[in-house]
Amino acid sequence: MKQVRLVAAVLGLGLGASSAFGVGKVCDVRAYGAKGDGVAKDTAAVQGAIDACSKASGGGTVVLKSGKFVVGPIEIKSNVTFDVEKDAMLLGSEDRADYPKATRMRQPTVQPLVAITNAEHVKITGGGVIDGRGQVWWDYVKGVKDAGVLGTDHPRPMLLLIDHSKHVVVEQVTVQNAGFWQIVPYYADDVVFQYMKVLAPQRGAPNTDAIDPFSSSNIKLDHVFSSVGDDNVAIKSGAINSPGPDAPSHDILIVDCTFEAGHGLSIGSEVAGGVQNVHAERVTFKGTDQGIRVKSNRDRGHDISNLSFKDITMDGVATSILISEYYPKVMPDGPVPAEPVQRLTPHFHNIRIENVKSINSNWAGVVVGLPESHVVDIELKNVNIQAKKGFQIGYAEVTTDGFVVSTTDGSKPVSFGPEGAIKEKK
Repeated sequence: MKQVRLVAAVLGLGLGASSAFGVGKVCDVRAYGAKGDGVAKDTAAVQGAIDACSKASGGGTVVLKSGKFVVGPIEIKSNVTFDVEKDAMLLGSEDRADYPKATRMRQPTVQPLVAITNAEHVKITGGGVIDGRGQVWWDYVKGVKDAGVLGTDHPRPMLLLIDHSKHVVVEQVTVQNAGFWQIVPYYADDVVFQYMKVLAPQRGAPNTDAIDPFSSSNIKLDHVFSSVGDDNVAIKSGAINSPGPDAPSHDILIVDCTFEAGHGLSIGSEVAGGVQNVHAERVTFKGTDQGIRVKSNRDRGHDISNLSFKDITMDGVATSILISEYYPKVMPDGPVPAEPVQRLTPHFHNIRIENVKSINSNWAGVVVGLPESHVVDIELKNVNIQAKKGFQIGYAEVTTDGFVVSTTDGSKPVSFGPEGAIKEKK
């Protein structure tokens, strides 16, 4: 019943946002001085159009059409529809000096290309392309250690940061080639992503996660296609060794999505605020590194519960199901000593994985908890995985109902590490 209530609640997402959207004042960026020639920097013109529409009674629609508009960081404000039409592209400046230093998400970094900050009733739409042109940033961090986290001395811009904002819709656009993470709802509420693409090269585009809800609630992904250089989705809530307080991410619905290149659908690893009430249904994975992945460790965990994954298909996924409290290592080599339970100890429970078909996988998967915090109340129902290597379970209690693993490397379909157990549902 928990999952039924979750779906019913989350399917209503976006109604508060879309009911407030109207055309209002129309602000064509060319009327504010934009050239749209792919060379001149149109930052001031585009921001001027946004500001004018935001100030108008009832808000308005900023229109970009027939051109390539080069900008540095811009901020979309309340009651603005940002309409990038099919024949238009918003291009991030390739001049790194155009991105001022800033504190974002409690960390020193640089301004994102597009920010929505302390705003509400915002829509990004139109059928066009928002391209961060991140190659200059990918080259900038080549060989740099720990470049994939915020707060480094080699900061890179996110493409779209939805920061402490609500009632936001992003639809019918292609978002691509961010310098860093592509789309991040941060302490955001009621945000819908639908009928859109998020793209980046599979290789050479580090940390280009598609959509990363962070301490956010009431998030919906519907018909999102992503093929990127890192996580297709990564749900987070609180940094490594966070002193707190951290809000959880909760009530997230992911439906009818397709993920190709990338690291799959992830919860974690940084979940110091916890994650609850996540439901994924009718999701297709083709050639991703992982499929379903829930990950944390003793320095970044919290309560991770009421997760469900249903009607999932995978083809050519390296690891079909990965649930681990040892990230970035997947699992220990053998028994490990228990440690005292602390504030950041991960606690994975109430996880349902149902109607999964995975073929051509390298590794069927793993469920492994900590000796002091087992993965409990997890059910695999009608899960059929064809893989080279079998499924491993340790420090976890798993219930199965129609769980079938077939292997091609001669390994056991299912094997057990320390304190791992399966109970078949009768």
